Amino acid sequence: MSMPSPPTIDASTDLKPADRISIELSSRRTGMSFQRTRMSADRTLMSVMRTAISLISFGFTIFQVFGHLRDLNVFAKTSHAPRNFSIALVAIGIIMLALGIVYHIQYMVALRNERRDMVEQKLIHGESPYPVSLTLLVATLVLMLGLLAIASMVFDIGPFG
Repeated sequence: MSMPSPPTIDASTDLKPADRISIELSSRRTGMSFQRTRMSADRTLMSVMRTAISLISFGFTIFQVFGHLRDLNVFAKTSHAPRNFSIALVAIGIIMLALGIVYHIQYMVALRNERRDMVEQKLIHGESPYPVSLTLLVATLVLMLGLLAIASMVFDIGPFG
């Protein structure tokens, strides 16, 4: 069962000037609400990034500290518990960030589609630009950095080894 589409509003019909102004202001407020929603989605991704970076950096730091302590013969060389715990923390951070990026992309695509539909129905103006999310670009770079960190930890390769 499909939902009927809402009627299109055309401010050029036989409306009183006050009604045209009201429609225009309502359209602008709705357009601005899309910008606020977009910024809210960016803030949500930033909070996911903050938590993921904390997990990745904490895991990598534990890995480095216990590795140096093992090299100094403070711990037995056969103990892999700190290494496994560190890798688990970094992996959780990477998974969390990847899921946050996927969710952000899905949400932004749906928001852009909704905005496009409302512009086509002339419910809002399509004047304001909808740029690429810099937060998404940074999150992708952090994800790559996390993947490099875990590759360095697991395979003892790369720039972090």
